[in-house]
Amino acid sequence: MDQLFSIIDSLSAGVRLSEEQFASLVTHRSDEGDRLLRTRAAAVRDEIYGKNVYVRGLIELSNVCKNDCYYCGIRKSNPDLQRYRLSEAQIMHCVRSGHDLGFRTFVLQSGEDPSTDEAICDIVKQIKTEYPDCAVTLSLGERDRSTYEAFRAAGADRYLLRHETATKAHYEKLHPADMSFEHRMQCLGDLRDLGYAVGAGFMVGAPYQTPEDLARDFVFLQEFRPDMVGIGPFIPHKDTPFKDMPAGSLEDTLYYLSIIRLMLPDVLLPATTALGTIHPLGREMGIQHGANVIMPNLSPVTVRKMYQLYDGKICVNDDAAQCGACLDLRLEKIGHRIVVDRGDRKHRKGDEIR
Repeated sequence: MDQLFSIIDSLSAGVRLSEEQFASLVTHRSDEGDRLLRTRAAAVRDEIYGKNVYVRGLIELSNVCKNDCYYCGIRKSNPDLQRYRLSEAQIMHCVRSGHDLGFRTFVLQSGEDPSTDEAICDIVKQIKTEYPDCAVTLSLGERDRSTYEAFRAAGADRYLLRHETATKAHYEKLHPADMSFEHRMQCLGDLRDLGYAVGAGFMVGAPYQTPEDLARDFVFLQEFRPDMVGIGPFIPHKDTPFKDMPAGSLEDTLYYLSIIRLMLPDVLLPATTALGTIHPLGREMGIQHGANVIMPNLSPVTVRKMYQLYDGKICVNDDAAQCGACLDLRLEKIGHRIVVDRGDRKHRKGDEIR
């Protein structure tokens, strides 16, 4: 127990932890340790960001994907999925409606659909021309460096690409042989080199995940220092090879959110939709454990059920105004507030890990 508290003290003080120390945090849990992490994580978040919660308007452009990841509901081998691509007019309608509702960051997400690259550049340019006060985040998977360059030149500000796992052998258990751990890491490096604000992250409770895998994930995040970290529980999808695998837990996800907040005090940290899917108050709990970002869905209601990465996804029938009003009330109940803001990362002086 004393060792656990000593590691938490080191983490709170900004000391670089070893893989073994992170493994101890993962395996030697206690109720008291959980409470201490949560309290400190919330305090650090409040010191930098206050009670503000940033919203990102999520627009799911396309569920077409060339990959066959074993955990994903939009994998190319799913024959029971109706495929779609939103038109530029549909996407801009979502953006304009979102801007009217107070959104100042838009996240354009899709499966890995290379045929849309040119259209993405046009859409990013149009958003940045119409709404220069807004940030554009892309979450389109792995692309080559020249494509990332084109997106950046068009005006994209941020890019979300979960590393999924920092263990090569584990990566290979989650993906088919034509996908490469090395390429995923190369993409993250390219994004950083090109000046994006970069987001990484992993699934909590992913199939075959070990405490040692998680420890390496934390070490990777500690070294890479992304601007955003997205973690959420693994939730199985009925049309994947992992359909019978157990889901990741609420408790683990909340605990790891607190670790990440203490490790990277000024990081942008979402309370994900997956967290809200496994518990009715999951997103609120995520905020209470150190998160400061929520990503409501602005996609047309007509296509949301077609973008099911996992089973049971929440809010597929709510329009954006309903969803925003609901979140406002729910966050107010826990002492937080949604703000009209791009929600850029606030760099706190002196927070470099020692």
